[in-house]
Amino acid sequence: MKLAILLRCFFRTYFIGANFNTKGLQNIGLSYAMDPGLKALYAEPEELRQARERYLGIYNCHPYWTPLLVGYFLFLELKISRKIISETSLEKVKKTATYTLSAIGDSFFSGSFLVFWSLVLVLLLLTGLKQVALLWFIVCFVLLQLFKIYIFWQGWTKGLTFFQRLKQMNLINWGQRLKYVNAGLLFLIWVTVFPFPKPALHFALASCALGLAIWLVWYRLFAREFLLLVYGVILFGWFWL
Repeated sequence: MKLAILLRCFFRTYFIGANFNTKGLQNIGLSYAMDPGLKALYAEPEELRQARERYLGIYNCHPYWTPLLVGYFLFLELKISRKIISETSLEKVKKTATYTLSAIGDSFFSGSFLVFWSLVLVLLLLTGLKQVALLWFIVCFVLLQLFKIYIFWQGWTKGLTFFQRLKQMNLINWGQRLKYVNAGLLFLIWVTVFPFPKPALHFALASCALGLAIWLVWYRLFAREFLLLVYGVILFGWFWL
């Protein structure tokens, strides 16, 4: 497949959610991204129609992983057009890959890394390092685009092999570790924002109490509304009485 066609498919992944709908979710965006590649692979109108129909079902995945999936689907369509694999095998692989990457994307990117990026940016701005904050923003933005290009190309050239490499990276656990870092960054932001009238030890104890409350809610030992009320009363008395 020509490089120009692959580039068209890649750039169309940025519009994956442009026509989000309640029936197929991101399916129209996926079909739009796949269409240049499908036209190049299937010259017969009937084969092209059948190929297009394969992407009109429900599709929903984290946008950061969409380039990888589009590249991988093109890899599979190339195999189908050459009669190496059957059309039915595509649907099974499509569902498994989509749901797996969706879970990883929500956990690692949305739940961990994006929070890390925003907390670092906020902390830099609060400390007056505006130029460093701008540099952090630009570097992360550029790296994200390079990441999308890389995974698209890996999906197109490596196929299932690259998914096995992703599994070895263990991104779910890395996302969990990053959440601990985010907790530390949040603590630094609290210290930077609030001019506490009480000693630092008081603030540390209050933070520990909040952590304990989160633990109690997580294991459903107390209702969060009750603990929130108790915590608010204690803080009010601590800081104002």
